[in-house]
Amino acid sequence: MKANELVSIGKIGGTHGYKGLLKVLPLTDYPQRFKLLKQVYVGQGKNTELMTVESVTDHKKHLLIKFKGVDDKEAARELNNHLIMVEEKDIYPLPPGHYYHFQLMGLSVFDERKGYLGDLNEVLETGANDVYVVKSERYGEILIPAIKQVISKVDLSENKMLVNLLPGLLEDDE
Repeated sequence: MKANELVSIGKIGGTHGYKGLLKVLPLTDYPQRFKLLKQVYVGQGKNTELMTVESVTDHKKHLLIKFKGVDDKEAARELNNHLIMVEEKDIYPLPPGHYYHFQLMGLSVFDERKGYLGDLNEVLETGANDVYVVKSERYGEILIPAIKQVISKVDLSENKMLVNLLPGLLEDDE
């Protein structure tokens, strides 16, 4: 499995104790999913390894995870700063109308009035709502608030997003 085909759901942030337990910071809004996992990919960059999960317990703002074959502090320390990843088919299902950031990256964005704007290349997380960053040859960088009044439709199968931009978001708005 190639690392670019995997979705990161946690990051190992250190060891706990001396029996191979790892402190994991969840990178998901659904940390309860870890308790259902049997196997995950662990790695950095292009180097990943399929590992078997022996146990998962809650610990403050982290999780403590024990992997088969990681039985002491030294072995656990070697996994520090590695990501915990799953295949896209194993991601936690979201309610209709909600999407993971990685699913939105690269979508072609069209405005209902102006047509093709560009491709979504970044999602900014702000306090109130996400902001989609669209790179456009015509308009430069467009910041689109991810709110129901603006996002009309997301079609992952067509690789498209339809928006209804608020007045003033583009320089040539009148």
